[in-house]
Amino acid sequence: MATKMAGAAMNLAKRESSSLCGKLETDVEIKASAGKFHHMFAGRPHHVSKATPGKIQGCELHEGDWGKVGSIVFWNYVHDGEAKVAKERIEAVEPEKNLITFRVIEGDLLKEYKSFVITIQVTPKREGPGSVVHWHVEYEKIDDKVAHPETFLDFCVEVSKEIDEHLLNEE
Repeated sequence: MATKMAGAAMNLAKRESSSLCGKLETDVEIKASAGKFHHMFAGRPHHVSKATPGKIQGCELHEGDWGKVGSIVFWNYVHDGEAKVAKERIEAVEPEKNLITFRVIEGDLLKEYKSFVITIQVTPKREGPGSVVHWHVEYEKIDDKVAHPETFLDFCVEVSKEIDEHLLNEE
């Protein structure tokens, strides 16, 4: 697993002169195509729970249309052994880049973070079949006592692997 903190703590302090802001990124190699994986989040996120039922229990559309900027989706998920919820607004969708960005607007993450933005971009591997899922999380902690969300990024890696397995079984 290639979890890395983009800019160590000292770089975080320089950025916006606060150690409360941060970015985490990770790449996950998958066997499925970039387009199919992207479509799971952009076109049919309500199917993600079928691919990873132990982690994501459901995704409902609250406003707008699936995969459209401005739409609001509501996630039920299990993270660190606890049932949690997240209401997110889709901020960007770029099908040609297999990219989607969600901003958390309500839910459990906002108990510890003032802001939390998740970008998922999937690119075909340069050589051979498969793709690379790039997860990028930007956040601002409510205070210094809150940990950086590394376990959330681990959760994203696990979800990616389970979605990949699901997509391969669909073929």
